Amino acid sequence: MKKIQMVDLKGQYSDIKDIVNSSIQEVIENTAFINGPKVHEFQEHLEEYLGVKHVIPCGNGTDALQIAMMGLGLKPGDEVITADFTFAATVEVIALLNLTPVLVDVNEDDFNINIEAVKKAITPKTKAIVPVHLFGQCADMEAIMKIAKEHNLFVIEDNAQAIGANYTYSDGTKVKAGTIGDVGATSFFPSKNLGCYGDGGAIFTNDDDLAHTIRGIVNHGMYERYHHDVVGVNSRLDSIQAAVLDAKLPRLDSYNKARQTAAKKYSTALEGIVSITTPKTVSKSCDGICDACDCHVFHQYTLRIKGIDRDALVKYLNDNGIPCGVYYPIPLHKQKAYQDSRYNEADFKVTNQLVKDVISLPMHTELDDEQIGYITSTIIKFVNG
Repeated sequence: MKKIQMVDLKGQYSDIKDIVNSSIQEVIENTAFINGPKVHEFQEHLEEYLGVKHVIPCGNGTDALQIAMMGLGLKPGDEVITADFTFAATVEVIALLNLTPVLVDVNEDDFNINIEAVKKAITPKTKAIVPVHLFGQCADMEAIMKIAKEHNLFVIEDNAQAIGANYTYSDGTKVKAGTIGDVGATSFFPSKNLGCYGDGGAIFTNDDDLAHTIRGIVNHGMYERYHHDVVGVNSRLDSIQAAVLDAKLPRLDSYNKARQTAAKKYSTALEGIVSITTPKTVSKSCDGICDACDCHVFHQYTLRIKGIDRDALVKYLNDNGIPCGVYYPIPLHKQKAYQDSRYNEADFKVTNQLVKDVISLPMHTELDDEQIGYITSTIIKFVNG
């Protein structure tokens, strides 16, 4: 059996080695390393794939979120509602801009932002909602957009973990994650479903004026060289990373399908174990583990465990050559940087439990049946003592 990796980038690379190498060599030979042809080609191809008018590449996913908020003109003191159970980058950029983070609880079934908690958190100072499409599955965007319209709020989608996922409206209409709100942001960190070989990110929008503003912000506020019309940053996707991403983009759907197939095999093998809850999909068009749709693209495959010593399970898996992860071990509202006396622990019941329960198994495009069988049988052996 091949060595099990949490993310097997080497295995993925071996399958696309020739096209990636030739694309990188092309960039090196034409020496257009910043804003070169490869960046514009990738931008156009991603716009077509997502069905969105504007893709603005940038330096990384955290920058993408920050630049999206800058583009919307949010001001210090404005309140921004987001999920408590996610990676810190989401709340980090809110604080960096001197906005006021308002953290709320998530759902038990899909770990995404809880709609009733969002409604409860809205005040006259609220200006935006940032739903995080956690682990590869969209938040309830139809409900979020309705709330935003009622209260005149911006919606910024944190799509760092769900590129390629579909969101299905109640009327059956399907759209790509990240293209529903006023603006979406994603990361191309190497381990993402669509990852480059360094840092990278992008911003999506259908708003022409917002896209124009953001294009200036990513390049020092310039639309014309040495003319700084807006306050900007230096955040550009370099041409080598764009070349890698453009080589991978035509394969993204097949990559996501491979993840879905692995997820279904995991869930089938672990079905019926009382102490383990396998991931749930919430799309009405899905049969449970995405055989027929792309509502969940499984950036992570995350279990909830009950009555099991998680630390002991982690150690047992590691001792048996199986990497795993805990995403995330501490709620954001308990992180030293983001503690706030306004928060009430009673409002974070789900998040406070999830951080004790969750464990993520290896998930990538190269998982094979032998590896999945070994991982699941090792878990079952531990559970059965």
